Amino acid sequence: MEAPGGLEAMRGRRRLSSPGPGSPSAGGGSALPWGRLSAWLECVCAVTFDLELGQAVEVGEAQRRPGGVPQLVYPPDYTLTEKEKTTICYLSFPDSYSGSLGDTQFSFRFRQSGGQRNALFGDDFEYNREAAVSLQRDPAHYFGYVFFRQVKDSSVKRGYFQKSLVLVSRLPYVNLFQALLQLIAPEYFDKLDPCLEAVCSEIDQWPPPVPGQILNLPVMGVVIQVRIPSRLDKPGSSPAKPQNQENLLPAPLVLPSIHELDLFRCFQPVLIHLQALWELLLLGEPLVVMAPSPAASSEMVLALTSCLAPLKFCCDFRPYFTIHDSEFKEYTTRTQAPPSVVLGVTNPFFIKTLQHWPHILRLGDLKMAGDLPKQVKVKKLAKLKSLDAKPGLYTSYKTFLHKDKNLIKQLLKGIHKKQPSDAQSALLRRHLLELTQSFIIPLEHYMASLMPLQRAITPWKNPPQIRPFQQEDFLKTLEHAGPQLTCVLKGDWVGLYRRFFRSPNFDGWYRQRHREMMHKLEALHLEAISEANIRSWVKDKSEVEVVDLVLKLQEKLVRARCHRLPVKEEILHRVGLYIATTVGSLPEDLQAVLGPQ
Repeated sequence: MEAPGGLEAMRGRRRLSSPGPGSPSAGGGSALPWGRLSAWLECVCAVTFDLELGQAVEVGEAQRRPGGVPQLVYPPDYTLTEKEKTTICYLSFPDSYSGSLGDTQFSFRFRQSGGQRNALFGDDFEYNREAAVSLQRDPAHYFGYVFFRQVKDSSVKRGYFQKSLVLVSRLPYVNLFQALLQLIAPEYFDKLDPCLEAVCSEIDQWPPPVPGQILNLPVMGVVIQVRIPSRLDKPGSSPAKPQNQENLLPAPLVLPSIHELDLFRCFQPVLIHLQALWELLLLGEPLVVMAPSPAASSEMVLALTSCLAPLKFCCDFRPYFTIHDSEFKEYTTRTQAPPSVVLGVTNPFFIKTLQHWPHILRLGDLKMAGDLPKQVKVKKLAKLKSLDAKPGLYTSYKTFLHKDKNLIKQLLKGIHKKQPSDAQSALLRRHLLELTQSFIIPLEHYMASLMPLQRAITPWKNPPQIRPFQQEDFLKTLEHAGPQLTCVLKGDWVGLYRRFFRSPNFDGWYRQRHREMMHKLEALHLEAISEANIRSWVKDKSEVEVVDLVLKLQEKLVRARCHRLPVKEEILHRVGLYIATTVGSLPEDLQAVLGPQ
């Protein structure tokens, strides 16, 4: 298939100069043009498929902007990097020939190039601190949400109108952005650029995505109502769902979830392998999903990476990956082991190039029927050689835990009773949640035991260190406090933990927990300092010791505010007064050096 040609990018963020004549203003109280838009979207791109220019890109001129195609960059003083433009071009179209006409939607994810950029809008740190871990902004990757249209058009040289509208964001709100595309893409294909400008101006009036809040988001005469999940939401609970409390007219389009997919529909052909797939994801194993379409590929990859909630999936994942991707050589080389990544692909060429990967899930066309679809079988990797290889899970992996046969029985019972898909998905999600929690709770309990006792924290000494995580010590706790207390599944739990310790998911979990415990220690230390008698302590201390104390306390206050430590404002205020009082007792020359507090 030829490569896509022109890219029209409407950039919705980080415009530092004032808008020129005729430019829409930010409005809505935003200090900078397009400030609110950038809270939701990086940019909106329209990608056209051009026969001649596409061929030019495909033969090795990917870094050259093809000439002769109108290009709209909005605002005009900011553009994506050339590498990002090219990546978006390729990922916005099916990678293999598809004769199907009409509209299709899918998602992709790609690595940012050109170094990290500073966010114009708000505070990403604050959002990530409050958001559910699976919904945090990723500073190194973008998500792309695609609405692709292919219809016959005799006026076009190739005989087809082929165009994609792409929303690029750091937020993994797949349901919200795909619903937004369903509203704006058909209108855009009719009215083109003025439509995008109007839509971006409306999004620029939206409130920011604040975890825990229900938001009304007006666009094109429709109000989309959503709730942004919070880190404080109890896993498996049903927090307050959006509802039309304000008697909005017209009635809002209520999205029950901004990100949760229909797990039952995604996993129907692989339900008997759900346990194996959960383990592969938990252990960060390299996994390829070969699917018949970008929609099937991206949905399966996103569904798989959601299986570990509330544990954060810390490996790389690409819902849709093509032979033109900049990481293609990195992922297909046979000179080193495949990386910890989940790849979603559609091009049959990958059957040959990724044959050395240890785990390959090949999907067929999903046919919704009245009974459970035919389940794909576990097959040996050696059998995955021909382009017509049958659907199946190609792996030599042996699961540590036994399958939960009761789950399949419950799902079959739901099918026979004609339970709605969302009820079946809820059953699947609850099963996966309980499985992950049973695995993680012993780790959480052991990690908590490594925290120093509060009574060991004194004001005038550095707080004691968190004890190191000793894998063998943890494994000894499993006999009396292991997953068997909360999970009916039997198997080699110890072997699973040993393998997990070598995975990026354990590393990510441990680093996050250790960071949170360090912050808690610092907060407890500040609390101890605020309750101490500082005047009594400094009474018999030398000037050098007092100055050293002031500098350390000042540093602690700065860290507390920069890292948003879990400490009450009154404690910070009290420590600030201590510093001011102590500085005031010093000679004037030292007061000038230490500065006002």
